[in-house]
Amino acid sequence: MADLRLDQRQLCDIQGRLFELARARGYDCPTFIEAFMNSDVARRMDGVFDFLQWAGEEYLLEELDDEVGGLPRAGASWGREPMYWTGYLYRLWHYLTGETSRAIYAAADADTMGGAYLGMHVLDPELAIENLKELAAQRP
Repeated sequence: MADLRLDQRQLCDIQGRLFELARARGYDCPTFIEAFMNSDVARRMDGVFDFLQWAGEEYLLEELDDEVGGLPRAGASWGREPMYWTGYLYRLWHYLTGETSRAIYAAADADTMGGAYLGMHVLDPELAIENLKELAAQRP
């Protein structure tokens, strides 16, 4: 895997845990993912340093819920592992490419990630990101 700094690896884990927590709290998973990846919270996570990055997943979820005026509960629920993988991979993607969360989501939305999990979660994360970028390039 890429030579990430310890803080970057930790932030990948925090974002993975945030996605898991959203699922555990009963939020609609695809809607949560879309809201997060297009949010100011995600934009701040993309920054070089923001105190919000270290506030923990509970606080991040509260901030997002406030930002969007309430996340919808129920709806589509994913498993714990696909949610963690999606959150972790999105953050890693940012560190590897410098792309914003919004741009990453435009390339690989929640439906894409949900469909890709089964075949790609066993790959090296960098290879999974390359494959997702190739899928995005093939879309009309």
